[in-house]
Amino acid sequence: MRRVVRLSLPDLGGSSKDMGRLLLCMHLLSMSCVVGNQLGEIRIYSENITQILDRLLDGYDNRLRPGFGGPVTEVKTDIYVTSFGPVSDVEMEYTMDVFFRQTWIDDRLKFDGPFDILRLNNLMVSKIWTPDTFFRNGKKSISHNMTTPNKLFRIMQNGTILYTMRLTINAACPMRLMNFPMDGHACPLKFGSYAYPKSEIIYTWKKGPLHSVEIPQESSSLLQYDLIGQTVSSEILKSNTGEYIVMTVYFHLQRKMGYFLIQAYIPCIMTVILSQVSFWINKESVPARTVFGITTVLTMTTLSISARHSLPKVSYATAMDWFIAVCFAFVFSALIEFAAVNYFTNLQAQKAARKAAQAAELEAAAAASEEETVSQQSDSNCNLKKRGNSIVSRGDVSLAESIQTISPPIPQFLQQGSAIPSNPNALLTGTSTIDKYARILFPLSFGAFNLVYWIVYLSKDTMEASGKA
Repeated sequence: MRRVVRLSLPDLGGSSKDMGRLLLCMHLLSMSCVVGNQLGEIRIYSENITQILDRLLDGYDNRLRPGFGGPVTEVKTDIYVTSFGPVSDVEMEYTMDVFFRQTWIDDRLKFDGPFDILRLNNLMVSKIWTPDTFFRNGKKSISHNMTTPNKLFRIMQNGTILYTMRLTINAACPMRLMNFPMDGHACPLKFGSYAYPKSEIIYTWKKGPLHSVEIPQESSSLLQYDLIGQTVSSEILKSNTGEYIVMTVYFHLQRKMGYFLIQAYIPCIMTVILSQVSFWINKESVPARTVFGITTVLTMTTLSISARHSLPKVSYATAMDWFIAVCFAFVFSALIEFAAVNYFTNLQAQKAARKAAQAAELEAAAAASEEETVSQQSDSNCNLKKRGNSIVSRGDVSLAESIQTISPPIPQFLQQGSAIPSNPNALLTGTSTIDKYARILFPLSFGAFNLVYWIVYLSKDTMEASGKA
Protein backbone atom coordinates (compact mmCIF):
# COMPACT_ATOMS: atom_id res chain seq x y z
CA MET A 1 0.00 0.00 0.00
CA ARG A 2 1.33 3.40 -0.89
CA ARG A 3 0.04 6.48 0.86
CA VAL A 4 0.57 9.96 -0.63
CA VAL A 5 0.54 12.92 1.69
CA ARG A 6 0.37 16.37 0.18
CA LEU A 7 1.40 19.27 2.36
CA SER A 8 1.36 22.93 1.54
CA LEU A 9 4.48 24.55 2.86
CA PRO A 10 4.19 28.09 4.13
CA ASP A 11 6.52 30.89 3.21
CA LEU A 12 9.81 30.71 5.09
CA GLY A 13 9.82 34.40 5.57
CA GLY A 14 6.68 34.27 7.60
CA SER A 15 6.18 34.56 11.32
CA SER A 16 6.99 32.01 14.07
CA LYS A 17 3.45 30.69 13.76
CA ASP A 18 4.12 29.71 10.20
CA MET A 19 7.35 28.04 11.28
CA GLY A 20 5.41 25.82 13.77
CA ARG A 21 3.04 24.81 11.04
CA LEU A 22 5.99 23.81 8.91
CA LEU A 23 7.45 21.62 11.67
CA LEU A 24 4.08 19.95 12.26
CA CYS A 25 3.72 19.12 8.60
CA MET A 26 7.21 17.64 8.50
CA HIS A 27 6.41 15.44 11.56
CA LEU A 28 3.21 14.16 9.99
CA LEU A 29 5.11 13.37 6.83
CA SER A 30 7.70 11.31 8.74
CA MET A 31 4.99 9.40 10.67
CA SER A 32 3.18 8.49 7.47
CA CYS A 33 6.42 7.15 6.08
CA VAL A 34 6.95 4.95 9.16
CA VAL A 35 3.38 3.58 9.03
CA GLY A 36 3.78 2.89 5.37
CA ASN A 37 6.99 0.98 5.98
CA GLN A 38 5.38 -1.13 8.77
CA LEU A 39 2.38 -1.96 6.65
CA GLY A 40 4.70 -2.95 3.89
CA GLU A 41 6.65 -5.23 6.19
CA ILE A 42 3.46 -6.88 7.49
CA ARG A 43 2.28 -7.40 3.96
CA ILE A 44 5.59 -9.01 3.02
CA TYR A 45 5.55 -11.15 6.21
CA SER A 46 2.04 -12.46 5.57
CA GLU A 47 2.83 -13.06 1.94
CA ASN A 48 5.88 -15.07 2.97
CA ILE A 49 3.85 -17.20 5.42
CA THR A 50 1.15 -17.79 2.84
CA GLN A 51 3.76 -18.80 0.30
CA ILE A 52 5.43 -21.13 2.80
CA LEU A 53 2.13 -22.79 3.74
CA ASP A 54 1.09 -23.13 0.11
CA ARG A 55 4.45 -24.65 -0.70
CA LEU A 56 4.21 -27.04 2.27
CA LEU A 57 0.76 -28.22 1.30
CA ASP A 58 1.55 -28.46 -2.40
CA GLY A 59 1.44 -32.19 -3.12
CA TYR A 60 1.02 -33.05 0.57
CA ASP A 61 -1.07 -36.18 1.15
CA ASN A 62 -2.51 -36.20 4.65
CA ARG A 63 -3.59 -39.83 4.23
CA LEU A 64 0.00 -41.04 4.54
CA ARG A 65 2.00 -40.97 7.74
CA PRO A 66 5.46 -39.33 7.83
CA GLY A 67 8.06 -41.69 6.43
CA PHE A 68 5.45 -43.99 4.93
CA GLY A 69 7.10 -47.22 3.83
CA GLY A 70 10.28 -46.25 5.68
CA PRO A 71 11.26 -45.65 9.29
CA VAL A 72 8.85 -45.82 12.21
CA THR A 73 7.09 -42.61 13.18
CA GLU A 74 7.80 -41.66 16.80
CA VAL A 75 5.10 -39.74 18.62
CA LYS A 76 6.20 -38.08 21.86
CA THR A 77 3.47 -37.36 24.37
CA ASP A 78 2.96 -35.59 27.67
CA ILE A 79 -0.10 -34.70 29.72
CA TYR A 80 -0.95 -31.65 31.82
CA VAL A 81 -3.89 -32.28 34.16
CA THR A 82 -5.99 -29.18 34.79
CA SER A 83 -8.68 -30.88 36.90
CA PHE A 84 -8.91 -34.36 38.41
CA GLY A 85 -12.17 -35.78 39.72
CA PRO A 86 -14.72 -36.81 40.67
CA VAL A 87 -14.25 -40.56 41.18
CA SER A 88 -17.31 -42.83 41.22
CA ASP A 89 -17.07 -46.05 43.24
CA VAL A 90 -20.45 -47.29 42.06
CA GLU A 91 -19.64 -46.90 38.35
CA MET A 92 -15.91 -47.57 38.86
CA GLU A 93 -14.83 -44.61 36.75
CA TYR A 94 -13.17 -41.21 37.09
CA THR A 95 -13.18 -37.90 35.20
CA MET A 96 -10.42 -35.42 34.48
CA ASP A 97 -9.62 -32.42 32.25
CA VAL A 98 -6.25 -32.49 30.51
CA PHE A 99 -4.07 -30.80 27.92
CA PHE A 100 -3.01 -33.74 25.77
CA ARG A 101 0.16 -32.96 23.82
CA GLN A 102 1.69 -34.88 20.93
CA THR A 103 4.93 -34.13 19.10
CA TRP A 104 6.29 -35.80 15.97
CA ILE A 105 8.48 -35.00 12.99
CA ASP A 106 7.13 -34.71 9.47
CA ASP A 107 9.93 -34.09 6.96
CA ARG A 108 7.40 -32.92 4.37
CA LEU A 109 6.70 -29.82 6.49
CA LYS A 110 10.26 -28.47 6.70
CA PHE A 111 10.63 -24.82 5.68
CA ASP A 112 13.13 -21.98 5.53
CA GLY A 113 12.29 -18.48 6.60
CA PRO A 114 13.04 -15.57 8.90
CA PHE A 115 11.13 -17.25 11.76
CA ASP A 116 11.61 -20.52 13.60
CA ILE A 117 8.00 -21.48 14.44
CA LEU A 118 4.73 -21.24 12.57
CA ARG A 119 1.94 -20.70 15.11
CA LEU A 120 -1.28 -21.73 13.42
CA ASN A 121 -4.89 -22.33 14.41
CA ASN A 122 -6.94 -25.51 14.27
CA LEU A 123 -7.87 -25.07 10.57
CA MET A 124 -4.43 -26.35 9.61
CA VAL A 125 -4.95 -29.60 11.54
CA SER A 126 -7.40 -31.04 9.04
CA LYS A 127 -4.95 -30.48 6.16
CA ILE A 128 -2.04 -32.54 7.48
CA TRP A 129 -1.53 -36.01 8.92
CA THR A 130 -2.10 -36.41 12.67
CA PRO A 131 -1.79 -39.55 14.86
CA ASP A 132 -4.97 -41.59 15.35
CA THR A 133 -4.55 -41.68 19.12
CA PHE A 134 -7.47 -42.97 21.20
CA PHE A 135 -8.03 -43.80 24.86
CA ARG A 136 -8.44 -47.53 25.32
CA ASN A 137 -10.22 -47.44 28.67
CA GLY A 138 -12.12 -44.24 27.96
CA LYS A 139 -15.88 -44.41 28.38
CA LYS A 140 -16.61 -40.92 27.10
CA SER A 141 -14.16 -38.25 25.97
CA ILE A 142 -15.05 -34.71 24.98
CA SER A 143 -12.98 -32.29 22.90
CA HIS A 144 -13.82 -28.71 23.88
CA ASN A 145 -15.06 -26.47 21.06
CA MET A 146 -16.11 -23.29 22.86
CA THR A 147 -15.69 -20.66 21.66
CA THR A 148 -13.56 -22.33 18.99
CA PRO A 149 -11.94 -25.79 18.98
CA ASN A 150 -9.39 -25.77 21.82
CA LYS A 151 -6.44 -26.95 19.78
CA LEU A 152 -2.90 -25.68 19.52
CA PHE A 153 -0.85 -26.34 16.38
CA ARG A 154 2.74 -25.33 15.67
CA ILE A 155 5.30 -26.23 12.99
CA MET A 156 9.06 -25.81 13.52
CA GLN A 157 11.61 -25.29 10.72
CA ASN A 158 12.92 -28.86 11.02
CA GLY A 159 9.43 -30.31 10.49
CA THR A 160 8.67 -30.93 14.19
CA ILE A 161 4.97 -30.58 14.94
CA LEU A 162 3.36 -29.77 18.28
CA TYR A 163 -0.33 -30.65 18.55
CA THR A 164 -2.21 -29.95 21.78
CA MET A 165 -5.87 -30.60 22.60
CA ARG A 166 -7.99 -29.82 25.63
CA LEU A 167 -10.00 -32.91 26.57
CA THR A 168 -12.40 -34.09 29.25
CA ILE A 169 -11.88 -37.82 29.72
CA ASN A 170 -14.20 -40.21 31.51
CA ALA A 171 -12.19 -43.42 31.97
CA ALA A 172 -12.82 -46.77 33.64
CA CYS A 173 -11.02 -47.56 36.90
CA PRO A 174 -11.30 -51.21 38.00
CA MET A 175 -11.39 -51.36 41.79
CA ARG A 176 -10.89 -54.18 44.28
CA LEU A 177 -12.86 -53.13 47.36
CA MET A 178 -11.90 -55.85 49.84
CA ASN A 179 -10.13 -53.26 52.03
CA PHE A 180 -12.85 -50.61 51.74
CA PRO A 181 -12.78 -47.95 53.21
CA MET A 182 -9.04 -48.25 53.97
CA ASP A 183 -8.34 -48.96 50.30
CA GLY A 184 -6.19 -47.35 47.64
CA HIS A 185 -6.49 -47.63 43.88
CA ALA A 186 -4.31 -47.12 40.83
CA CYS A 187 -6.66 -45.74 38.19
CA PRO A 188 -5.19 -46.17 34.70
CA LEU A 189 -5.37 -43.99 31.61
CA LYS A 190 -4.40 -46.04 28.56
CA PHE A 191 -3.91 -44.62 25.08
CA GLY A 192 -2.29 -45.61 21.82
CA SER A 193 -2.77 -45.78 18.07
CA TYR A 194 -6.00 -47.25 16.80
CA ALA A 195 -4.80 -48.47 13.39
CA TYR A 196 -0.99 -48.31 13.25
CA PRO A 197 0.95 -51.20 14.82
CA LYS A 198 4.34 -50.76 16.45
CA SER A 199 6.07 -51.38 13.11
CA GLU A 200 4.71 -48.01 11.93
CA ILE A 201 4.08 -45.85 15.00
CA ILE A 202 5.62 -45.95 18.46
CA TYR A 203 4.78 -43.74 21.44
CA THR A 204 7.30 -42.37 23.92
CA TRP A 205 7.22 -39.97 26.85
CA LYS A 206 8.50 -36.56 25.82
CA LYS A 207 9.97 -35.54 29.19
CA GLY A 208 10.80 -38.98 30.48
CA PRO A 209 8.77 -41.21 32.80
CA LEU A 210 9.00 -38.86 35.79
CA HIS A 211 7.96 -35.53 34.28
CA SER A 212 5.68 -36.35 31.37
CA VAL A 213 2.50 -36.10 33.50
CA GLU A 214 2.04 -32.85 35.44
CA ILE A 215 -0.66 -32.48 38.09
CA PRO A 216 -0.78 -29.16 39.99
CA GLN A 217 -1.89 -29.41 43.60
CA GLU A 218 -4.86 -27.12 43.04
CA SER A 219 -6.14 -29.29 40.17
CA SER A 220 -7.52 -32.02 42.44
CA SER A 221 -11.28 -31.78 43.10
CA LEU A 222 -11.64 -35.03 45.04
CA LEU A 223 -13.80 -35.38 48.15
CA GLN A 224 -13.21 -38.97 49.24
CA TYR A 225 -9.67 -39.49 47.93
CA ASP A 226 -6.18 -38.07 48.14
CA LEU A 227 -4.22 -38.02 44.88
CA ILE A 228 -0.83 -39.14 46.20
CA GLY A 229 1.04 -39.46 42.90
CA GLN A 230 1.21 -41.05 39.49
CA THR A 231 3.40 -43.47 37.56
CA VAL A 232 3.74 -44.11 33.85
CA SER A 233 4.54 -47.20 31.84
CA SER A 234 4.32 -48.61 28.34
CA GLU A 235 3.47 -52.07 27.13
CA ILE A 236 2.87 -54.01 23.95
CA LEU A 237 -0.65 -55.25 23.31
CA LYS A 238 -1.02 -58.21 20.97
CA SER A 239 -4.19 -58.65 18.95
CA ASN A 240 -5.40 -60.27 15.76
CA THR A 241 -4.45 -57.19 13.74
CA GLY A 242 -0.91 -56.80 15.09
CA GLU A 243 1.09 -55.55 18.05
CA TYR A 244 0.38 -52.08 19.36
CA ILE A 245 2.17 -49.77 21.76
CA VAL A 246 -0.03 -48.85 24.75
CA MET A 247 0.97 -45.96 26.99
CA THR A 248 -0.44 -46.06 30.53
CA VAL A 249 -0.63 -43.50 33.32
CA TYR A 250 -1.59 -44.79 36.79
CA PHE A 251 -3.12 -42.21 39.13
CA HIS A 252 -2.69 -43.41 42.72
CA LEU A 253 -5.67 -42.61 44.94
CA GLN A 254 -5.91 -43.18 48.70
CA ARG A 255 -9.37 -43.05 50.24
CA LYS A 256 -10.17 -40.65 53.07
CA MET A 257 -11.80 -42.34 56.09
CA GLY A 258 -13.40 -39.35 57.80
CA TYR A 259 -16.81 -39.72 56.16
CA PHE A 260 -17.06 -43.43 56.92
CA LEU A 261 -15.90 -42.99 60.52
CA ILE A 262 -18.70 -40.49 61.10
CA GLN A 263 -21.41 -42.29 59.15
CA ALA A 264 -20.68 -45.97 59.84
CA TYR A 265 -17.95 -46.93 62.32
CA ILE A 266 -18.78 -44.64 65.24
CA PRO A 267 -22.57 -45.31 65.05
CA CYS A 268 -21.91 -49.06 65.00
CA ILE A 269 -19.63 -48.87 68.04
CA MET A 270 -22.14 -46.75 69.94
CA THR A 271 -24.95 -49.16 69.07
CA VAL A 272 -22.97 -52.12 70.42
CA ILE A 273 -22.21 -50.24 73.64
CA LEU A 274 -25.89 -49.34 73.96
CA SER A 275 -26.88 -52.98 73.57
CA GLN A 276 -24.59 -53.93 76.47
CA VAL A 277 -26.27 -51.44 78.81
CA SER A 278 -29.10 -53.96 79.18
CA PHE A 279 -26.77 -56.21 81.18
CA TRP A 280 -26.96 -53.70 84.02
CA ILE A 281 -30.78 -53.68 84.13
CA ASN A 282 -32.44 -56.08 86.55
CA LYS A 283 -33.87 -59.19 84.99
CA GLU A 284 -37.42 -58.42 86.08
CA SER A 285 -37.46 -55.36 83.75
CA VAL A 286 -38.52 -57.42 80.76
CA PRO A 287 -40.05 -54.57 78.65
CA ALA A 288 -37.00 -52.33 79.05
CA ARG A 289 -34.51 -55.02 78.10
CA THR A 290 -36.65 -56.17 75.19
CA VAL A 291 -36.80 -52.63 73.81
CA PHE A 292 -33.00 -52.32 74.13
CA GLY A 293 -32.41 -55.54 72.22
CA ILE A 294 -34.91 -55.01 69.39
CA THR A 295 -34.01 -51.32 68.89
CA THR A 296 -30.29 -51.98 68.61
CA VAL A 297 -30.82 -54.86 66.19
CA LEU A 298 -32.98 -52.68 63.95
CA THR A 299 -30.43 -49.86 64.16
CA MET A 300 -27.61 -52.16 63.03
CA THR A 301 -29.77 -53.39 60.15
CA THR A 302 -30.35 -49.80 59.01
CA LEU A 303 -26.66 -48.95 59.27
CA SER A 304 -25.62 -52.00 57.26
CA ILE A 305 -28.09 -51.13 54.48
CA SER A 306 -27.09 -47.46 54.31
CA ALA A 307 -23.37 -48.33 54.24
CA ARG A 308 -23.91 -50.34 51.06
CA HIS A 309 -25.43 -47.43 49.17
CA SER A 310 -22.03 -45.91 48.41
CA LEU A 311 -20.64 -49.17 47.02
CA PRO A 312 -21.23 -51.18 43.86
CA LYS A 313 -23.05 -54.48 44.21
CA VAL A 314 -19.91 -56.60 44.59
CA SER A 315 -20.18 -60.27 45.52
CA TYR A 316 -17.47 -60.23 48.20
CA ALA A 317 -17.31 -58.73 51.68
CA THR A 318 -15.40 -55.52 52.29
CA ALA A 319 -13.57 -54.52 55.47
CA MET A 320 -16.52 -52.40 56.55
CA ASP A 321 -18.89 -55.31 55.89
CA TRP A 322 -16.88 -57.47 58.27
CA PHE A 323 -16.95 -54.76 60.94
CA ILE A 324 -20.70 -54.25 60.61
CA ALA A 325 -21.28 -58.02 60.64
CA VAL A 326 -19.33 -58.46 63.89
CA CYS A 327 -21.12 -55.50 65.48
CA PHE A 328 -24.44 -57.00 64.42
CA ALA A 329 -23.39 -60.30 65.98
CA PHE A 330 -22.60 -58.56 69.29
CA VAL A 331 -25.96 -56.75 69.29
CA PHE A 332 -27.85 -59.91 68.42
CA SER A 333 -25.92 -61.84 71.08
CA ALA A 334 -26.99 -59.28 73.68
CA LEU A 335 -30.61 -59.95 72.75
CA ILE A 336 -30.04 -63.71 72.90
CA GLU A 337 -28.34 -63.27 76.29
CA PHE A 338 -31.46 -61.64 77.71
CA ALA A 339 -33.58 -64.44 76.25
CA ALA A 340 -31.32 -66.96 78.01
CA VAL A 341 -31.53 -65.01 81.28
CA ASN A 342 -35.31 -64.87 81.09
CA TYR A 343 -35.57 -68.57 80.19
CA PHE A 344 -33.36 -69.85 83.00
CA THR A 345 -34.95 -67.49 85.51
CA ASN A 346 -38.41 -68.78 84.69
CA LEU A 347 -37.09 -72.34 84.77
CA GLN A 348 -35.67 -71.85 88.26
CA ALA A 349 -38.89 -70.21 89.41
CA GLN A 350 -40.92 -73.15 88.10
CA LYS A 351 -38.66 -75.64 89.89
CA ALA A 352 -38.92 -73.64 93.10
CA ALA A 353 -42.71 -73.54 92.76
CA ARG A 354 -42.87 -77.30 92.30
CA LYS A 355 -40.65 -77.84 95.35
CA ALA A 356 -42.81 -75.50 97.39
CA ALA A 357 -45.95 -77.36 96.32
CA GLN A 358 -44.36 -80.70 97.19
CA ALA A 359 -43.29 -79.36 100.58
CA ALA A 360 -46.80 -78.09 101.26
CA GLU A 361 -48.25 -81.48 100.37
CA LEU A 362 -45.75 -83.21 102.65
CA GLU A 363 -46.59 -80.87 105.49
CA ALA A 364 -50.31 -81.49 105.03
CA ALA A 365 -49.73 -85.26 104.92
CA ALA A 366 -47.55 -85.07 108.03
CA ALA A 367 -50.19 -83.06 109.89
CA ALA A 368 -52.91 -85.54 108.91
CA SER A 369 -50.69 -88.48 109.93
CA GLU A 370 -49.92 -86.85 113.24
CA GLU A 371 -53.62 -86.31 113.99
CA GLU A 372 -54.36 -89.93 113.10
CA THR A 373 -51.48 -91.11 115.29
CA VAL A 374 -52.71 -89.05 118.22
CA SER A 375 -56.20 -90.48 117.89
CA GLN A 376 -54.84 -94.01 117.57
CA GLN A 377 -52.62 -93.46 120.59
CA SER A 378 -55.55 -92.30 122.71
CA ASP A 379 -57.51 -95.38 121.66
CA SER A 380 -54.53 -97.59 122.49
CA ASN A 381 -54.25 -96.04 125.95
CA CYS A 382 -57.88 -96.85 126.63
CA ASN A 383 -57.41 -100.41 125.47
CA LEU A 384 -54.26 -100.77 127.54
CA LYS A 385 -56.02 -99.51 130.57
CA LYS A 386 -58.76 -102.07 130.15
CA ARG A 387 -56.27 -104.83 129.50
CA GLY A 388 -54.22 -103.77 132.51
CA ASN A 389 -57.18 -104.07 134.72
CA SER A 390 -57.88 -107.51 133.37
CA ILE A 391 -54.27 -108.57 133.76
CA VAL A 392 -54.10 -107.30 137.32
CA SER A 393 -57.21 -109.30 138.06
CA ARG A 394 -55.48 -112.39 136.62
CA GLY A 395 -52.22 -111.58 138.43
CA ASP A 396 -50.01 -111.31 135.28
CA VAL A 397 -46.72 -109.65 136.19
CA SER A 398 -45.27 -109.33 132.66
CA LEU A 399 -47.11 -106.16 131.78
CA ALA A 400 -44.17 -104.64 129.86
CA GLU A 401 -44.27 -107.43 127.35
CA SER A 402 -47.92 -106.89 126.68
CA ILE A 403 -47.73 -103.07 126.14
CA GLN A 404 -46.40 -101.81 122.81
CA THR A 405 -45.97 -98.09 122.23
CA ILE A 406 -46.92 -96.83 118.69
CA SER A 407 -44.83 -93.75 117.56
CA PRO A 408 -45.94 -91.36 114.75
CA PRO A 409 -44.08 -91.53 111.35
CA ILE A 410 -41.50 -88.83 110.56
CA PRO A 411 -41.61 -87.18 107.07
CA GLN A 412 -38.61 -87.98 104.83
CA PHE A 413 -37.63 -84.40 104.01
CA LEU A 414 -37.48 -83.66 107.76
CA GLN A 415 -35.32 -86.70 108.33
CA GLN A 416 -32.85 -85.55 105.64
CA GLY A 417 -32.70 -82.03 107.02
CA SER A 418 -33.76 -80.34 103.78
CA ALA A 419 -35.24 -76.86 104.00
CA ILE A 420 -38.68 -76.03 102.74
CA PRO A 421 -38.43 -73.81 99.60
CA SER A 422 -39.15 -70.15 100.16
CA ASN A 423 -41.31 -67.84 97.98
CA PRO A 424 -40.52 -68.71 94.27
CA ASN A 425 -41.38 -65.16 93.06
CA ALA A 426 -38.17 -63.94 94.72
CA LEU A 427 -36.16 -65.72 92.03
CA LEU A 428 -37.61 -63.41 89.29
CA THR A 429 -35.95 -60.30 90.76
CA GLY A 430 -32.36 -59.20 91.23
CA THR A 431 -29.30 -59.87 89.03
CA SER A 432 -28.74 -63.02 87.07
CA THR A 433 -25.45 -64.90 87.15
CA ILE A 434 -25.39 -64.80 83.34
CA ASP A 435 -25.62 -60.99 83.44
CA LYS A 436 -22.66 -60.84 85.84
CA TYR A 437 -20.49 -62.77 83.40
CA ALA A 438 -21.81 -60.86 80.36
CA ARG A 439 -20.87 -57.51 81.93
CA ILE A 440 -17.23 -58.58 81.73
CA LEU A 441 -17.02 -60.87 78.70
CA PHE A 442 -18.90 -58.75 76.16
CA PRO A 443 -16.92 -55.47 76.60
CA LEU A 444 -13.60 -57.32 76.72
CA SER A 445 -14.30 -59.33 73.57
CA PHE A 446 -15.57 -56.27 71.65
CA GLY A 447 -12.54 -54.23 72.69
CA ALA A 448 -10.22 -57.05 71.60
CA PHE A 449 -11.97 -57.24 68.24
CA ASN A 450 -11.55 -53.49 67.67
CA LEU A 451 -7.89 -53.65 68.64
CA VAL A 452 -7.15 -56.46 66.18
CA TYR A 453 -9.29 -54.94 63.41
CA TRP A 454 -7.70 -51.49 63.40
CA ILE A 455 -4.14 -52.78 63.85
CA VAL A 456 -4.51 -55.17 60.91
CA TYR A 457 -6.07 -52.73 58.45
CA LEU A 458 -4.19 -49.56 59.40
CA SER A 459 -0.81 -51.31 59.22
CA LYS A 460 -1.69 -53.09 55.98
CA ASP A 461 -0.56 -51.77 52.60
CA THR A 462 -3.94 -51.45 50.88
CA MET A 463 -2.73 -49.60 47.77
CA GLU A 464 -3.27 -51.69 44.66
CA ALA A 465 -0.23 -52.46 42.56
CA SER A 466 -0.12 -50.62 39.23
CA GLY A 467 0.23 -53.81 37.26
CA LYS A 468 -2.97 -55.24 38.81
CA ALA A 469 -5.13 -52.20 38.43
